Amino acid sequence: MSPIASQSAETKDAALDRDATALQQAVADLVRVYQFRDRDRICCHDVSVTQCYALETLIEHGPMRLSALAERLFLDKSTTSRVVNALVRKGYVEQRADATDGRAMLIDATRQGQRLCTRITSDLVEQQKQLLGDLTPEIRAGVVHVIERLAQAADARFRSGVTGGCCAPGSDAANCA
Repeated sequence: MSPIASQSAETKDAALDRDATALQQAVADLVRVYQFRDRDRICCHDVSVTQCYALETLIEHGPMRLSALAERLFLDKSTTSRVVNALVRKGYVEQRADATDGRAMLIDATRQGQRLCTRITSDLVEQQKQLLGDLTPEIRAGVVHVIERLAQAADARFRSGVTGGCCAPGSDAANCA
């Protein structure tokens, strides 16, 4: 590689490092704010944030088995089972035998669960409208587009196992719980 190409590659790597660091900070700040917002806003509706995510997933993707729901939520089956059991007790989801396999159960949102999810979503959308109100339509569209692309890319990497988390095989898993 020529000295100019080498220098260009180093500059490109430095720029990527700088941008990745800035993105990490921005996403961390955003997730932190939204995590507390979700906890405060969603819990007013008689469900936890995780229960709300489960309900949203069932409404968006339709009835599914516990293992499929656990996979979509990035939770283990036992945690997902506790989430589903709480939603069943509250009347927001129901379980029924899977027509293709009588031993398996399908989980689905009830009408009451669908109404609850609509109320929660409406509440959160109203809050988003307040945040977006001072931005131009072009910037609003760009923000949504970038967040969608980042979410899709992160989801694809996470589901593929390429994330290399601290608990990945071959890593120092001493701090993983």
